[in-house]
Amino acid sequence: MKIGLIPIDNRPVCYTLPELIAGLDDSLELFMPERTLLGDLTKPADTDAILAWIENLESADAFVIALDTVAYGGLIPSRRSTDTFEEISARLGRLKTSLKGKKVYAFSSIMRISNNNINQEEKSYWDRWGKKIFEYSYNLHRNGCAPAEVPAEILEDYLMTRRRNFEINKIYLEWQREGIFDTLIFSKDDCAQYGLNVQEAGMLKSLGAVVKTGADEIPLSLIARAIEGCVKISPIYIEESQKNLISNYEDIPLEECVKNQIELAGCKVVSEEEAEVELFINNFVKIQGEIVMKVQTEPFRGEWSKPDKNYAVADVRFANGADNAFVKALFDAGLDDKFLGYSAWNTSANTLGSLIFALKLTILAKEKGTFNEDSFNRLMLTRFLDDWAYQANVRQELGSPDLSALKQKMSCYEKNLIAKFPTTRKINYEFPWNRLFEVEIDFI
Repeated sequence: MKIGLIPIDNRPVCYTLPELIAGLDDSLELFMPERTLLGDLTKPADTDAILAWIENLESADAFVIALDTVAYGGLIPSRRSTDTFEEISARLGRLKTSLKGKKVYAFSSIMRISNNNINQEEKSYWDRWGKKIFEYSYNLHRNGCAPAEVPAEILEDYLMTRRRNFEINKIYLEWQREGIFDTLIFSKDDCAQYGLNVQEAGMLKSLGAVVKTGADEIPLSLIARAIEGCVKISPIYIEESQKNLISNYEDIPLEECVKNQIELAGCKVVSEEEAEVELFINNFVKIQGEIVMKVQTEPFRGEWSKPDKNYAVADVRFANGADNAFVKALFDAGLDDKFLGYSAWNTSANTLGSLIFALKLTILAKEKGTFNEDSFNRLMLTRFLDDWAYQANVRQELGSPDLSALKQKMSCYEKNLIAKFPTTRKINYEFPWNRLFEVEIDFI
């Protein structure tokens, strides 16, 4: 099968991770535009070149498209772009023409509202007014009115951007009614119980939209959905009594998030007896921890023994990094050929969506005899080096994006992991956006 993917931007989780997972199945061909055409932290994507790439890719069986990339130049530009509704609509008209008659799986974001004064991914005024805008949004939705503690011109600019993006999302619903999309998803991330983003999600649902919590993992879920075949998955919670708690940055219970992610990938939730694979969720007690934010939670304290069936682990006890205690227990018990995957990437939705895509591809490829073990080893090295070694450990020891210090500190983890997931390739590291939040792991 041949799939054309338009990622959200050029981050490793958006660009190299789809390639790594797609490599699990030798019969799957994944096409993407040149990485330099996509947006980054400060630069939007080259939308004209992206549109030309879509128009010229004739051989794809399906397209998976982050609509924000075409409309605004990417997820971050969707919050910053000063383009008018008319300018964006013109780009989208060209996209619509190029997609007619093709199988299209697409998603668009509902603009987030972050509860902080950090403007790294927002408009310039967010470092002064971010929390106040969040409070305004929260109280306006909750109470129907809110004191305006934000300068009028800043609040109007913010609300105008939201209105523009909401109207653009309504265009996609019209396309859906016309049959342009096989699947259309609206994503919401960094959610609270109330807010203009939550309110917009409700309005879109009333118009027939499908809204999912999450963002960066959704293209991976849609690639999985585009691939024919249904894998039967049984979710098993390490902390069974805590599965209805809500993860950080999300607004639905974890159990619901798990079910949604499995079904979005075109898979089925079943009992342990029916399952082709067991998905163990290392979930949290009371609150989800987050190491980098100094939020503690009870680590894994039980015993771990290798399951009898095929299995994988979604490690969501902490947001944005692994549970060291669980990883130790997992490695102490040893890994065998029934182990099919691990992830602890960022939010619970990120972890689950990426892992389920890899699980589906692995199961189906093994059935067809097209499974690539070298790709699996590189994928697992990436996940453990990133989610466990870096995010849960090394990141806490770095004060800045220092490549020399990073490589030195990661070397001991490499030796341990290569013994479990052999590769002859050299591992290289980069800070692609020159910040500590993400690291790029490359095999050369």
